[in-house]
Amino acid sequence: PSPQCPLCGEAAGPELEEHLRARHRHLLGDPGTRNGEQLYECPMCSLTCTNIQILEEHVELHLEEHNFSEDIRDLELAQQLQTEEDERQRSEEEKREREEFKKLQRQYGLDNSGGFKQQFLKNMEREVDRGRMLPFEYHKRKADMMESLASGIDDGKTKTSGVIEALCKYYQNENKDVRRVWLSAGVDHFHSSLGDRGWGCGYRNFQMLLSSLLQNSSFNDCLRDTTLIPSIPKIQSMIEDAWREGFDPHGASHFNNRLHGSKAWIGACEIYSLLTSLRIKCQIIDFHKPTGPMGTHPRLFEWILHYYSTDNEGGAKVVCTSKPPIYLQHQGHSRTVVGIEEKKNKTLCLLLFDPGCSSQQMQKLLKQNSDGSGLKLLRKFVGSLKEKQYQIVAVDGVLSLEEKAARCRASQVLTAEKIP
Repeated sequence: PSPQCPLCGEAAGPELEEHLRARHRHLLGDPGTRNGEQLYECPMCSLTCTNIQILEEHVELHLEEHNFSEDIRDLELAQQLQTEEDERQRSEEEKREREEFKKLQRQYGLDNSGGFKQQFLKNMEREVDRGRMLPFEYHKRKADMMESLASGIDDGKTKTSGVIEALCKYYQNENKDVRRVWLSAGVDHFHSSLGDRGWGCGYRNFQMLLSSLLQNSSFNDCLRDTTLIPSIPKIQSMIEDAWREGFDPHGASHFNNRLHGSKAWIGACEIYSLLTSLRIKCQIIDFHKPTGPMGTHPRLFEWILHYYSTDNEGGAKVVCTSKPPIYLQHQGHSRTVVGIEEKKNKTLCLLLFDPGCSSQQMQKLLKQNSDGSGLKLLRKFVGSLKEKQYQIVAVDGVLSLEEKAARCRASQVLTAEKIP
């Protein structure tokens, strides 16, 4: 590019000297002389020289220096703006993460807003305010609840018994489309109450599983201190006891080692730790991805069929097994598997107890003249279970003290058997 005049910035080209003389003579003054030689003075510093070319090169260096420092300033400004933008984004990200974390804490009941008791009282007060509960009933139910909490025993108000026995009878006479059916040993159904609605499904499914184990004499020894169904706060304390024994430290730290007095959701790992701490032998199976078309899990159904039909190979159409029910978990909810049907067209259908089903709905299944329409509540075909992942906890006998200790050590890194 043509050299620019250092005084006015115009492009002066090779005629810089003439330009300086013509335009800026008054600034330059007359060139001085030294030993008879003509001297040229740099307009940007006090240097004088005898050669106009040298002066031009010298002035160009000044200009390059000037441009370079301009570039440096631009670069510094750009870096400063980028740093400010990065900081703004980081603080927004941190704010978003804090809000997400609070939302998750609320969702999983870890936000210190109280537990079963606080929710029970709050929901009853709401019922009274809306005119759906009389004050005397509020006080009676509050007293019952306080008694249940003090004893650690579930009050049984959400329990329905006898459903498995009623199903056995129903299937004996059903001859439409079921080729064979396998049912768990007896199981009581428990549903969520005012105190655990929205978060208690894991605890309610544990109560269902335990109700079956308590009817099975093989487990008398392990369960001699747990002969009645514990309340939800009591189950929370029992899981904390399992953690204190050393089970699943990673899982325990997720809850800050504390469940009691919270609305924390529990899952397959907590059920495994609790059962194992009671010397009940069980396993977690992780159906970690679909194994059939359209996001279905046929391998889950096959595993459950195998669980119930092993040792029950006879030709009877209705097989009332001695097998305990199975705990079934997916993201956000859990249910209890109490049996499986094989249809005449060879398709499989699970029978599930859902803690979200009320006693009124479950009691329809107890009616003698049932036409089977109530079974819609329980039936789940392969096409109905399309969550990304399912985990089950299946009971498989009793542990010796040595086996329990070995499983406790192994749970330092709790792993599940993965299928596929």
